[in-house]
Amino acid sequence: MRWESARPPAGDRWFAWSKTVNREEMPRGSRRGNADRDDSEELFREFARTRDPRLRKQLIDSNQRLVRYLASKFANRGEPLEDLIAVGNIGLIKAVDRYDPSRGSKFCTFATPTIVGEIRRYFRDRAWGLKVPRRLQELNQQVSKVSEELSHELGREPTIEEIAERLQVPPQDVLDGLAVASAYSPVSVDAPSSSEGDAAGMKPSDSLGAQDELLEKLELYDDLTRAMQNLGERERAVLLYRYFLDMSQTEVAKRLNISQMHVSRLQNKALKKLREMLTA
Repeated sequence: MRWESARPPAGDRWFAWSKTVNREEMPRGSRRGNADRDDSEELFREFARTRDPRLRKQLIDSNQRLVRYLASKFANRGEPLEDLIAVGNIGLIKAVDRYDPSRGSKFCTFATPTIVGEIRRYFRDRAWGLKVPRRLQELNQQVSKVSEELSHELGREPTIEEIAERLQVPPQDVLDGLAVASAYSPVSVDAPSSSEGDAAGMKPSDSLGAQDELLEKLELYDDLTRAMQNLGERERAVLLYRYFLDMSQTEVAKRLNISQMHVSRLQNKALKKLREMLTA
């Protein structure tokens, strides 16, 4: 099975932010914006030569909008936005200190994984919302760390295969590590919900003892992972590309160099096998 061009699953979207950060809620390509970018690049070149602390502060101040934009993506997780911005600035400072303008990548592309990584670590250090096996917790941390390192080294988001090679683990282990990220839930059990509708004003503690849908999903994911080991290599590849990497049948057909009809047959056959194994 080929993994060279695989991307992390859609559930872990921070890999994609470095691509969209210039398009969504960020300055457009006006002449003034282009001039600002030129000025920023020149400042980075000068800072790389001199390491002048005044230039460092200027670069940090001029990139506050990027930090606020990325921090806002985590604003619905129960933590004050200003706290997330403060944490994001730790990542920004690291990125400013490490950025090498001679490598050709834009600073926002380089800095995004570091800023987001700091925010994610902040949540990770505070709490796990579900009882996740220690092995998966550690694997998630390793995958996040290596993803950030490779993003800096490669100037782009890494593939599943590249992460797996650096960690010296199978690609499936990388997917396992990414899959448990949704189990983070740093919200106080006594904090009222900010959602609208019937759940508005409810506290997480109000539902303690109730059926936990996310826990059920994690358990089902574990069952599916084991069941998929009994599929053929190509059947497993089709399901991973279709449901983990969110690829269309046409994209999968091109990736595996087979017809779309063949992809459809393999998918249906694999799903039938999984249903039989999970209901046996």
